[in-house]
Amino acid sequence: MNKESNLYTIIYSAIIVIVVAVMLAFTSESLKDRQRRNESIDKIRQILTSINIASTNSDAEQLFEKYIVDSYLVNSQGEKVPGDAFEAKLSVELTKPEAERKYPVFESIIDGNKKYILSMRGTGLWGPIWGFISLDDDKNTVFGASFGHEGETPGLGAEIDRPFFRQSFVGKRFFNADNKFTSVAIVKPGQSAQGQDYVDGISGGTVTSQAVNEMLKASIGSYEMFLRK
Repeated sequence: MNKESNLYTIIYSAIIVIVVAVMLAFTSESLKDRQRRNESIDKIRQILTSINIASTNSDAEQLFEKYIVDSYLVNSQGEKVPGDAFEAKLSVELTKPEAERKYPVFESIIDGNKKYILSMRGTGLWGPIWGFISLDDDKNTVFGASFGHEGETPGLGAEIDRPFFRQSFVGKRFFNADNKFTSVAIVKPGQSAQGQDYVDGISGGTVTSQAVNEMLKASIGSYEMFLRK
């Protein structure tokens, strides 16, 4: 075949494209198990962070087995329903009608006291945000929290995953003295929220702080019936 012809160029290019596509597909398929495991460990570490347990990639699974004593799904009425809490994806559940949604709950025992870990999901400035928040056995007082994001601005909104922000939630309550669900408000530093517990938002990260505020109100609000039981 004439190597200077257009036909040769087309065939040669097609072969290269096919070979590269096959190689990429093979590589992607061969790495799927590793990717799933990494995602699983990352989720485990976020859950552990919400109960103030430090972990590494190497010991996360062992610590999860030690501290997480039960897990299950609940519906909007707070009733337990069939399903795997760890495998549940809140991003998928939130696309369903409210009556069909299933919310994951994890239980832990810390120093002899039960903690309830709830999942959160929302939309930040540049993409999804998420997290876990743990409550004392009164199902009201915050014991710990963890937050994650896909692409918030470094040094600004991305600060939601820093310890100082997570720790500011400890001791805050979602129900007021009249047992009304009020959530925990995120306010501008130096301001306050009337009638509800609050924490300072991220300086310079107003949009992300507001997004976390909405995520808390909506996500933990979805568990209200469960928390009242």
